[in-house]
Amino acid sequence: MTNITLSIDDEVYNKMKKFSEIRWSEFVRKIISKRIEELESINENDGFLTMLASEKALKDAWDNDLDERWNEI
Repeated sequence: MTNITLSIDDEVYNKMKKFSEIRWSEFVRKIISKRIEELESINENDGFLTMLASEKALKDAWDNDLDERWNEI
């Protein structure tokens, strides 16, 4: 398994510590895998418009209230 380094704001880190029961590394692995599956499902032949649409979808989906459901993992 390969290791990566991730930088986060101090404020976010302090909030993460409040939820020490969550295995944050596992959470990040799962969310990265999920995002890759979503990206792979996009038809690569649609070209530039698909790329723009997927960037907007990723931006809209990345930071939303539904992400809070991961606090229970």
